[in-house]
Amino acid sequence: MIKYIERPLYIDRLKPFIGKSLIKVLIGQRRVGKSYLLMQLRDLIKEQYPDNQIIYINKEQHEFSEIKNSDDLLLYLKENVKENGKVALFIDEIQDIDSFEITLRDLLTRGNYDIYITGSNANLLSGELATFLSGRYIEIKVFGLSYTEFLLFYNLQDSVATFQNYLKFGGLPYLINLNTEIQVAYEYLSSIYNTILLKDVVARFKVRNVKFLENLIAFLADNMGSIVSSKKISEYLKSQKINISTQVVIDYLGYLEASFLIFKVKRTGIEGKKVFEIGEKYFFEDIGIRNAIVGFKTSDIHKILENVVYLHLRMAGYTVTVGQEGNKEVDFIAQKAGEKIYIQVAYMLTNEETINREFGNLLTIPDNFPKYVVTMDELTEISTHKGINRMHIKDFCLKMV
Repeated sequence: MIKYIERPLYIDRLKPFIGKSLIKVLIGQRRVGKSYLLMQLRDLIKEQYPDNQIIYINKEQHEFSEIKNSDDLLLYLKENVKENGKVALFIDEIQDIDSFEITLRDLLTRGNYDIYITGSNANLLSGELATFLSGRYIEIKVFGLSYTEFLLFYNLQDSVATFQNYLKFGGLPYLINLNTEIQVAYEYLSSIYNTILLKDVVARFKVRNVKFLENLIAFLADNMGSIVSSKKISEYLKSQKINISTQVVIDYLGYLEASFLIFKVKRTGIEGKKVFEIGEKYFFEDIGIRNAIVGFKTSDIHKILENVVYLHLRMAGYTVTVGQEGNKEVDFIAQKAGEKIYIQVAYMLTNEETINREFGNLLTIPDNFPKYVVTMDELTEISTHKGINRMHIKDFCLKMV
């Protein structure tokens, strides 16, 4: 049996759906741990339902390379599934099987299949496909390790130094098998980045201008946490003697989002429901990959902290936007189950001007939802400033779930 560290954050969300006539879909960037979650689910089902037949297909393994489309999948199952009894079907990286949804829908109608799939493409179940399988699936987004999981996987105690390592290396689980030298870790992260770039973006979307794509990613890495737009990016590239239309920029940004390399975060009104159509922030799915692309620099620490807070909020199940009202900006407005929190991210509150800026925008918000300023300041405990919570960012990532 393959050894793994359990991730209850996801397994607990999936448990209520085990054995139900729904397709359980795990989506997320490559190497965030989807395959190991499938293994955990497989072992859980073996324990709870020992009479179930287990069929496990991993499209990244050569032995399954002949399964190229829905017909191949159906033929494989016909040859390998016993005629009677329940079947727990696991398919890893299902986007590599053309028209897979046709077979999955067919299997659901038979009533004896319990289906689990993973994919590395955000468009896996969107548009017409979502309509085709409407009401027949539950989708769960899988991220890299949270800070809490990082401590568990590396068997470390929480400390400022440990959190700084989290900021440097990010949360891809396989890194626990490598030493913590930056060069070794970043070589591995660079290889994952190249796989995502070439397989999930260039090959899947038939991208021709790979050099521009790489320049675009570097631009986003340098401008994390800044409001950007496709028009602004296009104008910047023109200033660098690279003539790319705004539409091509929009298309390429969409490809990067679909591969889970980046997230686009829209702006909304702080006090209302207004959604800004132009200008958004971009963050990376894994901060380690981002650092491997452009390097880990202390001058970028505020950008990195914002990225980590955004990821933490998403892992905790929040819908996240950037708050904007005139010249006032709130880094994040996070909403879940009718509740809302506001978060400002700062590196250090070193003077009165910085304190007034970071707390000021939050103080003007008239509602009573919780508000936080998170920083890297040396704080021994949570404190408040005029009713606003002030926390060390590592404590925020441990307690705010």
